[in-house]
Amino acid sequence: MAHNDVMTHGNLLEPEPTRLPERPEAQAALDSATDPADVAAEHPDFSEAWAALAERALADGEVVAAYAYARTGYHRGLDQLRRSGWKGFGPVPWSHRPNQGFLRSLAALARAAKHIGETEEWERCSTFLADSDPEAPKATGLAE
Repeated sequence: MAHNDVMTHGNLLEPEPTRLPERPEAQAALDSATDPADVAAEHPDFSEAWAALAERALADGEVVAAYAYARTGYHRGLDQLRRSGWKGFGPVPWSHRPNQGFLRSLAALARAAKHIGETEEWERCSTFLADSDPEAPKATGLAE
């Protein structure tokens, strides 16, 4: 088998990147400086609102609240990824804006877990974030 054949065959084994659907109404509300709590109340499945709440709580030193917000955003994002064809692994590109809410929630969950001594959760979330997209840890500030 030629070198190119091996490369092509390996790429066929990698799942296609998963891209969550656009959420223009929820995104516009968040982008217009509407309080993320109001956006989450209006669009409870919008991970980016939960990520914003988690990040704000972390910045305010409210680690337990951040953990809860981040876990909510993470789980809502997982549900949407699965509905979009994700099978539990494979790329979730940071460059696709609708994926960023899930990835930011995952990063915030990792940070909050680290703050409360959940070492296994910190490691699992950090690895999951990097496996989803190697750019995501840098983009979310999680890269050390």
